[in-house]
Amino acid sequence: MSNDKLNILAVKDPSIRTLHFTWVAFFLTFLVWFNHAPMGAAITETFDLSKAQWKALLLLNVALTIPARIIIGMLVDKFGPRVTYSILLVTSGLLCSFFALAQTYEQLALARFLMGFIGAGFVIGIRMVGEWFPAKKVGLAEGIYGGWGNFGSAAAAFTLPTLALIFGGEEGWRYSLLITAAIVFIYGFIYYRSVRDTPKGSTYFKPKKTGGLEVSTKRDFIFLLVMTIPMYLALALLAWKLSPSGVALLSQGAVYSIYAILVALYAFQTSQIYRVNKDMLKNGTPEMFHYKFKQVAILDINYFVTFGSELAVVSMLPMFFMETFSLSPVTAGLMASGFAFMNLLARPAGGLISDKFGRRKSMLVFMLGLAAGYMVMSQISGTWPFAIAVLATMCCSFFVQSGEGAVFAMVPLVQRRMTGQIAGMAGAYGNVGAVVFLTVYSFVDASTFFMVIAGSSVISFAASMFLEEPAGHTAEVMDDGTVELIDVA
Repeated sequence: MSNDKLNILAVKDPSIRTLHFTWVAFFLTFLVWFNHAPMGAAITETFDLSKAQWKALLLLNVALTIPARIIIGMLVDKFGPRVTYSILLVTSGLLCSFFALAQTYEQLALARFLMGFIGAGFVIGIRMVGEWFPAKKVGLAEGIYGGWGNFGSAAAAFTLPTLALIFGGEEGWRYSLLITAAIVFIYGFIYYRSVRDTPKGSTYFKPKKTGGLEVSTKRDFIFLLVMTIPMYLALALLAWKLSPSGVALLSQGAVYSIYAILVALYAFQTSQIYRVNKDMLKNGTPEMFHYKFKQVAILDINYFVTFGSELAVVSMLPMFFMETFSLSPVTAGLMASGFAFMNLLARPAGGLISDKFGRRKSMLVFMLGLAAGYMVMSQISGTWPFAIAVLATMCCSFFVQSGEGAVFAMVPLVQRRMTGQIAGMAGAYGNVGAVVFLTVYSFVDASTFFMVIAGSSVISFAASMFLEEPAGHTAEVMDDGTVELIDVA
């Protein structure tokens, strides 16, 4: 790009054109992933579901996303975002159709569990956008991708009930969901025909080995194994919530089986990480190929707090407003939707600020604002003017989503050939955060819930103090064995 600024209207520019095609792909995956939420009442009535059964569907919808983002990260690094996103979009359409046509609760539950894989689509575009934009503009581009694409969940809430009413009858919700399935299925082929992995003349760098994240030192190897544990603990927590102690969807024997499978999977992943890093552990890594895994770990922690809290707050905010200010469900839902609406502005703003003022400095400001914002929200009560409460919520949301934008402004700059895996791990930590915060919310009141997130934000701020500003170049090996330097500053 020759212009100093990112002109998102310059659709003839190949990089801008790729950005638009890619955020639409992300938008559609989120539209399909969350299309069940606004249809909740109709689905519950059709299948005569209990509250526990509906809550179980909500949990199943996010359960598979944690490992899926890791897997998708590996696939996109190996096969490229064009093929990976196209296949995911087509698969999303098929899974959504399965859910829309389900005839039993068991079929609904299985479909929702499998649809958790759709939530991993976000990771693919991070690598695609990172390939098409230089380091000084990648933050804003990633912010536009993440912010506009993330709006798909809000779009589902606004459009799908209307579509269901147009079709009418008890089956209207099925037709509404089938339309989204058809759109995302067709777009998979459109995306494949419309984009390429890199600009002409650029090389698509791939990891030397697949199956696990490459690290540069023995200390980072141990650090990676430790940072992998919380993802399995979050899945175990989800299993516990589906047990007889929770919503009772699974028997205690089935839950114990899941625990055993998770232990086995962690052992298998450890073996794969060892296989990928075996040569490094024996012979070390040349200095020019070094990167610091602590950079990845800090981004994981920050996305745990930012995106994790967003998912959790969006889930509870309508009920919080309704109970605190005695609002109707419709009004409370409309006011609470402002939290998600901020994605359109805040996430690109976070990326832009990160581009202009530095990755570390911006992250520190956003984490501090996050802590202050949630502390203020913890003080909201029925004595507050409602407009002030909504304003406080919107201000907090700005820091939440700007922080998300800042995280993924830096992800493509850590190590180019492994951007998909790094994005996958950070994205998975966002879902881990949602599981943890929603579990906390099930035991405490709203005020304490917001204070817990504020405390977590302080921890993120402290971790960000150790974040290092990307500087200079990173080295990548070409197919012919030569080394190319990639600008990260």
